[in-house]
This record gives sequence, structure tokens and C-alpha cells, in this order.
Amino acid sequence: MCPGRRIFRVFLNRSVHAALVAALVITPLAVFAQMPADHQHHMLPSGATGNVTSVVSGLTIPDVALVNQRGETVHVYSDLIKGKTVVINTIFTTCTTICPLMGANFASLRKILDTQGQRKVNLISISIDPVADTPARLEEWQHRFGQTGPGWTLLTGSKSEVDRLLKALRIFTADKLDHAPIALIGGDNRADWVRASALMSPSRLAELVSTHSKAGL
Repeated sequence: MCPGRRIFRVFLNRSVHAALVAALVITPLAVFAQMPADHQHHMLPSGATGNVTSVVSGLTIPDVALVNQRGETVHVYSDLIKGKTVVINTIFTTCTTICPLMGANFASLRKILDTQGQRKVNLISISIDPVADTPARLEEWQHRFGQTGPGWTLLTGSKSEVDRLLKALRIFTADKLDHAPIALIGGDNRADWVRASALMSPSRLAELVSTHSKAGL
């Protein structure tokens, strides 16, 4: 090959590489600059979609009074958990990363459980940004995932009461951007709860609900 052509190809390759690097650096900055100011983002934790589960023992659920997506006051233990199996996660409506994925998962899980005749299983999503997440915002957020029917309750309310509940469930995080996609599966008078990824496939979550309900968790 002619030396001049070789030099030109090296220069061209370096120029293309530099252009690609610049694009990778500049494009995310441009995208984030155009995002609405009220949208909040956090990174998807490593392994968040895995099938690893663990057991959580000794949970005591306080009967705190919160407000659901329809604006109704509910007592978390006596109205939503007593005598039932539940799946609990945490979300906030301005999150644009893991929360929409969890919302879609819960909507699909609700339909699977209904098909299986497990209508007594309650899905509960607790806002970790209760100051911003009004009942109306929670309802609008839920509707993004289609018609899910009853059995999926979204909760907001006093921040102090929300925090008390989350600490009792051992899923409290001081910074909402640090919260993980956790699903707690358990219920009334259960010594042990299952802690799993809320980003597992809905069918896998449904298996866990069925398995641990039968096991008397």
C-alpha cells in the first residue's frame, strides 16, 4: 500500500473515533438538558432484574393512615394487609428510570393474579416522594399502564407517616434517588417475608406469590 494512503487511513480512523467519542459525551448532556426540570433520575442498580430472593423476618407493620390514589384515607395494616397476601414496592411519579418499569410490571402482575383467581392478593405501591405525589398524580401515573382494575393500591400522605411505614418494612431510603426496585411479598401474621426484585418478570413474581402463599409465609 502507498505510504500516503496508509497515513490518510490512520488519520481518517482517528478522526472518526474522535467524532464518536465527542458524540457519546455531548449527546447525553443534550438529552438531559432538554428533560423537564421535575423529572428525577437514578441509575438502575446492578443485578436489579435478577432472580435472587432473600427472607426478611420480624416485620411489624404499623397501621398508619395514608391516602390512596382515589383520595381515600386507608389504614395500611387493617385495610390492605390484614388477612391478605401482599406485594409491596416503592415508587415516585417523576422517576423516569426504574419506576415506570416497576409500574408496568405491577400492572402485568395484577392481570396474571386475576387470571389465576388470586384476587385477594393486594399490590401496594408506596410513594417515597409524598410531598409531590398527590393522589391525583398517583392516579394519573397508574393509568399510564392501562386498566388494571382493583387490587393495586398506590399510597401517599404525611411524609412522617410514610417514612415510619418504610422503616418498619426496612425499605426506607433517605434520598429518593437511591431507592432500589424491591418487592416485598408477605402478609398478615407471616413470620417471614420474601424480598425480591420488583423488576423480575411478572410471571416469576406471580410464582413467588403463589409459592409463598401456599407455604404459609
